[in-house]
Amino acid sequence: YRGVCSNHICDFSVGDDVLITGPTGAEMLLPEDQGSNIIMLATGTGIAPMRSYMRLLFNDKAGANADGTRKFKGLAWLFMGVPFSKSLLYDDEHSEYKAKYPDQFRFDYAVSREQKNAAGQKMYIQTKMAEYTEDLWQLMQKPNTHIFMCGLKGMESGMEECFSPIAQKNGLDWKEFAKGMKKEGRYHVEVY
Repeated sequence: YRGVCSNHICDFSVGDDVLITGPTGAEMLLPEDQGSNIIMLATGTGIAPMRSYMRLLFNDKAGANADGTRKFKGLAWLFMGVPFSKSLLYDDEHSEYKAKYPDQFRFDYAVSREQKNAAGQKMYIQTKMAEYTEDLWQLMQKPNTHIFMCGLKGMESGMEECFSPIAQKNGLDWKEFAKGMKKEGRYHVEVY
């Protein structure tokens, strides 16, 4: 059995014109400012848009200048959560980007069924982010920092759990802060 899309593609002949459209939504588009900082949170298949961002920023020709240098000048930091390490997708690519662009790319994995934090809690994305709360909070204060979140809906409450204490310490309410980032077009969420 072939699905609608695969059936359609399989019926093409070499040389056929193919109409491709997209993207249709504006929620998950990278900022135009090449100096922006990008914090990416992904669980499971939510890694798909993050992978396309990282390929554009660090690999594909479209993200390169004529002299071969990369257009992107900011920091891209990926937090990926999976239940088991065998579910970590694209680790080879992440390691390659880190090796080539150590000052521009960071990645951290949260493997919930295999890792625990110092308090013995399962390692979820918010648990891993809590290890870097100060650094992430400082990044979020910059008007060119964007957060992209894709995957399980629980990540939103995880962000609140992680950043409410530091927001309060700075005289702010996390929910209002996140709402402000959203209004400024810096907080991008696609969860299910």
